[in-house]
Amino acid sequence: MPNRTASTSALTGMTLVTVGSMTANAASYLLHLPASRFLGVEGYGEFASLLAAQLVLAVPALALQSVVAREVAHGRGTVELRKLGYRCAGVVAILALALAPVVAVVLGTGMLATVSALVVAPVLVLLATEQGLLQGSGQFGRLGAVLAAAGFGKVIPAVVVLAVGGGPGIVLAASAVGTAAVAVGARIASATRGGDAVRSTLTVGTVLRASQVQLALIGLSALDLVIAAAVLSAEQAGLYALGAVATKAAFWLPQAVGVVLYPRMANPAESAKAVRSALAVVAAIGAVLVLGAALAAPLLPSIAGEGYAPVQGHLWIFALQGACLALLQSGLLWAIAGERTQLAIVAWIGLAVEVVLLFFVAATPLQFVIVAASVAAVCAAVVSGFALSTSRA
Repeated sequence: MPNRTASTSALTGMTLVTVGSMTANAASYLLHLPASRFLGVEGYGEFASLLAAQLVLAVPALALQSVVAREVAHGRGTVELRKLGYRCAGVVAILALALAPVVAVVLGTGMLATVSALVVAPVLVLLATEQGLLQGSGQFGRLGAVLAAAGFGKVIPAVVVLAVGGGPGIVLAASAVGTAAVAVGARIASATRGGDAVRSTLTVGTVLRASQVQLALIGLSALDLVIAAAVLSAEQAGLYALGAVATKAAFWLPQAVGVVLYPRMANPAESAKAVRSALAVVAAIGAVLVLGAALAAPLLPSIAGEGYAPVQGHLWIFALQGACLALLQSGLLWAIAGERTQLAIVAWIGLAVEVVLLFFVAATPLQFVIVAASVAAVCAAVVSGFALSTSRA
């Protein structure tokens, strides 16, 4: 009976978080599709590369959510965890301002657009703190609502600006404002839970150790898009950027599995079963998404425009890349939950290999995605195999 209750609770949690996550992803498509049409192939390439850079700088947010959720599951207090979030947000804000000129030069983007993209990073850190509190305490209904709201907050203001003719910089600025509003709402949503019976002694260094795990993962999921913008022609980069939407979908859609099972991964008594369940479910979802991308590919020109027709035959490879990254993410979440962050070395090696191949070997969108998908598949196999073998020991 307890096992059935736990399974039912996990299924309910996954359903609630999946609804929130899918709503957020659907909202993201409402941003990518109008952006691809209104901004044109070259403008969309700039827009997408800045979103990728934004994601890399927001890595501490992903790590912080995992750390906060783990500490809440261990009985840590919310006041100190929020203070940690504020400190991390301050560090990220300073990094965003310092890196904006560098990113603008590397990507060849305007300063307004670059700053607008990066300024949202510290806001995402604050939002991640509240999401971690909700996740660790098992408040999956509220967490799902926050995830959905974050998607709409990011997208709706941006789509409005796109509709009135705004360029990439103004669109990204509007998105940042919407995200900030959601962060305030999330703070209110998580304010009624959690005490401070167990004082946390966590530091920014704790988050940095988890961040290097997430950074390797995000590097694998985003740097190919950034390098494409720097190496390929503007038209080819735009094609690759749209194909990468399938990668993002396959990567992020199964995230509810890890979100819900993560607190159990942090529990030594349940960790082995939780990671096995996570890997099995994520692999099954990934297979469905790859097949769906292959079947839906002929619809791409009618949805995004005839200019994107050359990428439709490769859409399933983009989805495969995302599915492998989702599997890798499940294994690395298990590593963070059990403080086995040294396992990130696999992803770092894979990232180094990928960067070399993309800069010196790959020269077309197809070659880019083949390299990215192959590296993701190898890393996922190694990390998953280690997690499964360790959990059986």
